[in-house]
Amino acid sequence: MVTQEQRKRQLAREKFLRQQQRRTAARRKANVRNSVIASVLGVIVVGSVVSYATGVFKNDDSKANASAEVTPSASPSKAADPCEKAAEGAVKSLSWKKEPAMTIDKSAKYEMKLATTCGDIDIALKTSAAPHTVNSFNFLASKGYFDHTKCHRLTTNGIYVLQCGDPKGTGMGGPGYTIPDENLKDKTLKNNIYPAGTIAMANTGQAHTGGSQFFLVYQDSQLPPSYTPFGTVSASGMKVLKKIAAAGEATGQGDGAPNATVVINKATVTKS
Repeated sequence: MVTQEQRKRQLAREKFLRQQQRRTAARRKANVRNSVIASVLGVIVVGSVVSYATGVFKNDDSKANASAEVTPSASPSKAADPCEKAAEGAVKSLSWKKEPAMTIDKSAKYEMKLATTCGDIDIALKTSAAPHTVNSFNFLASKGYFDHTKCHRLTTNGIYVLQCGDPKGTGMGGPGYTIPDENLKDKTLKNNIYPAGTIAMANTGQAHTGGSQFFLVYQDSQLPPSYTPFGTVSASGMKVLKKIAAAGEATGQGDGAPNATVVINKATVTKS
């Protein structure tokens, strides 16, 4: 007999997968539209070079590289913001055409620190298991890509994650390149559960479409093993995540922008 809790988890997973499918369809439609526009511009602008760049993530509405699908609540509960004012500075507009060259030592240990308005989140990275992912984060952090960016999504029903890594803060941003899926058979992923403390890549719902968006699991969450797990949050970092989660999300429906103003003042990756 299916319990109420199991049914709730099942519905959450089904909703998540529907979001993935809608985002993928929207992305394909956007690519077709952008190709048409680029062709038209090529005809109109004679003798000049027309550059038309499109982002990796369009109409992103999944937990994994996308902004959450949000159903407005008639009277969402607004919790007090437990976080501090963001540091001065602006998000950089950066984009690259291809994945950065491998520069990390695959046999070494690396750590990432997210200095946020809500507290520091320290993460031990799984370098040997997810070298492309760790190398990408090392590259992006060194360029200041994550600095001053907002964590745009918090889920509090069925799956329990904080999603970050989008410089646009909408769930539609990316670095212009994608990286391959890695470590999908990590021994920590038992029975399709991403355990609390996991940091994993978001994606478009298709294989090998990770970019810069990632999610931090603050409570065990059942998800398909399709999202590269590439690190583990420290005990002190988990306290920060719990504080953010306790403030809730803005829609009152369990999936929306966090009430806490979570801004990554600075992200750093260091070799330990």
